[in-house]
Amino acid sequence: MSDYGRNDRGARRGTPLSDLDPALTDISRRVIGCAIEVHKELGPGYPRDLYVSALSKALTKDGVNFAADAPLDVSCCDEVIGTVTADMYINERFLVALYAEHMEIGSQERSELRARLRAADQELGLIINFGERRLKDGLVRVLNPDKLNRLREDEEYEDDDEGEYEDDD
Repeated sequence: MSDYGRNDRGARRGTPLSDLDPALTDISRRVIGCAIEVHKELGPGYPRDLYVSALSKALTKDGVNFAADAPLDVSCCDEVIGTVTADMYINERFLVALYAEHMEIGSQERSELRARLRAADQELGLIINFGERRLKDGLVRVLNPDKLNRLREDEEYEDDDEGEYEDDD
């Protein structure tokens, strides 16, 4: 499973799925399940747009809310400077980048998805490459460290309030 939470030696790296919102991991597993079903039926070798269409139908059938080719505003200095497009925006919670090439998912593809995650202010993205013989070799989880760090900071501030004394007056 290429970089899907493990390094080449099988050891965990980065943020484990258990650290993410359980609702987010549940919906991401449903998307992966739909992608697996599409890949089982079609296999590799078709153009990307056929996989987009097939995955869209599978997600709709499974009741997963999504937007295909979702525009995302990119801001700099508190101003929108342009837009980028997410292949799929799932449940307004995470992004999916789709490929249909027999290729190693490298730092370029990860960086592009991470940039879109920052634009959407989301913590999780998936790269799904239908061009691989085994789909699990084409699944890559990408996290937005900026969003995760903000979420952790928010949790720390919430925890700080637990021990404080409040006057009943």
